[in-house]
Amino acid sequence: MLVVETIAKIRRAHFIDGKPIKQICRELRVSRNTVRKVIRSGATEFTYDRATQPCPKIDPWRSVLGDLLAEDARRPKRERLTLVRICEDLRNRGYDFSYDAVRRYAATGRR
Repeated sequence: MLVVETIAKIRRAHFIDGKPIKQICRELRVSRNTVRKVIRSGATEFTYDRATQPCPKIDPWRSVLGDLLAEDARRPKRERLTLVRICEDLRNRGYDFSYDAVRRYAATGRR
């Protein structure tokens, strides 16, 4: 993600100082494609927001994980499992991805 100051430095170097793209890349340690994009566009800020989080490893386990989370939600509050415990249970069944994937999936299910 580029900050506004870097974008301003790139534009100043190119349009006012007349520096070539290659020299700007070396000085500011950004790629040539980035410099070209800044010079060609009028945007003052570039951000990348992922619309959906891909979950290719969790897809085969989605139904099992959904069942575990639904079963856990039906339990009394004191008897509920943490996501770490649910992840450990899945690992015992052959689960081979990270805890973070389970956390993200559980967060989308609660919304």
